Amino acid sequence: MATETKIEKDPTGYQGKLRERLIKENIGVWSVVKIQKGNAIYEGVVLPRSENTSEGYLVIKVDTGYNIGVFLTDDCTMEEIGFQKGAYKLPEVEVKTKPNLPNVSLLGTGGTVASRLDYRTGAVLPAFTPEELFSAVPELMNICNLTPKKIYGILSENFKPEYWIKTAREIMKEFDSGANGVIIGHGTDTMAFTASALSFMFQDLAAPIVCVGSQRSSDRPSSDGPLNIMDASTIAGHADLGEVVVCMHGNSSDSYNLIHRGVRVRKMHSSRRDAFRTLSDIPLGMIDANQNIKFLKDDVKPRGNIEDTWLNDKMDERVAMLYFYPGMNNDILDSVIDKGYHGVVITGTGLGHVSSYMFPALERAKEAEIPICMVVEPLFGSSNLRVYETGRDMLARGVVEGMNMLPSAAYAKMIWTLGQTRNYDEVRKIMGTNLRGEITYREPNKGYLFMQGVEPGMDDLLKKLDPNPRFDAYR
Repeated sequence: MATETKIEKDPTGYQGKLRERLIKENIGVWSVVKIQKGNAIYEGVVLPRSENTSEGYLVIKVDTGYNIGVFLTDDCTMEEIGFQKGAYKLPEVEVKTKPNLPNVSLLGTGGTVASRLDYRTGAVLPAFTPEELFSAVPELMNICNLTPKKIYGILSENFKPEYWIKTAREIMKEFDSGANGVIIGHGTDTMAFTASALSFMFQDLAAPIVCVGSQRSSDRPSSDGPLNIMDASTIAGHADLGEVVVCMHGNSSDSYNLIHRGVRVRKMHSSRRDAFRTLSDIPLGMIDANQNIKFLKDDVKPRGNIEDTWLNDKMDERVAMLYFYPGMNNDILDSVIDKGYHGVVITGTGLGHVSSYMFPALERAKEAEIPICMVVEPLFGSSNLRVYETGRDMLARGVVEGMNMLPSAAYAKMIWTLGQTRNYDEVRKIMGTNLRGEITYREPNKGYLFMQGVEPGMDDLLKKLDPNPRFDAYR
């Protein structure tokens, strides 16, 4: 008599007593279970969990499509009523190079640029080969010849200047190989830092470098990933642009994306799809849902001869970034000096001030020829150390006005500048000079747009509230 083969189930990510129970009852990821807890009954597919999450909760995907966590107590009953191991394969598509389309390289640095969702299990299947990408976002086949390459897979918060350098070198290889534009798939949390660093490293840039990410994962109907990668591909392949930019949603719908200059953009919301904003300026342009590009500024750097582009990736990462707060004392800046840092960026209050209690540390930095660049905590507006006595005292102690540079841009610029020279006066001169649009000497009257990316219909609503508006939300 034949014996039934027992399939060993793997309780991936589950820890402690719950893991022991799952192993004992031979229940694992992809098991379909029925759980009774008191009068409540739950049925669903067991999903994998992170090992660092709370013990005791079994995560299942129920028929409605939602994931729920059920805290299993000793009196709960649980039985397996089915099992189907997750097997993921995107539909196969034939990828052909089209000679009439531009060649675009997509360099992945971590996470997924595009993906498909398995609605039975809730698992997200990353798409990164050409076949997978075109299967996940078929519209790409009519935009460009897209070649994806994975540089490395790291979380954006784990980026360091050495990764900026490696990314820049990989981009240069793609240009040398004939790419008409390059996309950088990047986590959104530190994308502005990377965009700034790339802006300073590339000299005479003659083609687009587009940083793009996704605020919403593919397990949500509101995922912004597909449109972001389509728009980024259009910009990289077709836009008359020779700059480093960030392309992300302009509002919470899918009506358009904004094209932000890499040195003037900041992530302003932790989760909204339209989280990215150009500050103290207006975006370079916008691209609608049909991939029509419209530039909004007159100083957009056009494409040129890629042979003229060269890379200066010398950097000095011994730069500290400090955020001034009431009660901040000398010891923090003293520690930075004692640890041998070569430069400092300080985010100061108002026009760029710190407490007079910190003046002795500023004097130490000046004596040690450690340049200090001051940017402003309000984000909008510019530092000006010539208005109040505190500011003039800081100028006398060697502090450089960062003007209206964003903190991320000032930090990347200081690292790059110190890679070029350690001469104290020369560093201070470069930090106060506009190189890539990181400083706007005159903020445009629309540079402080509270509703940059106005929701559809919002401008009409405002006109109803005020029939004689002082400004138009879009113009």
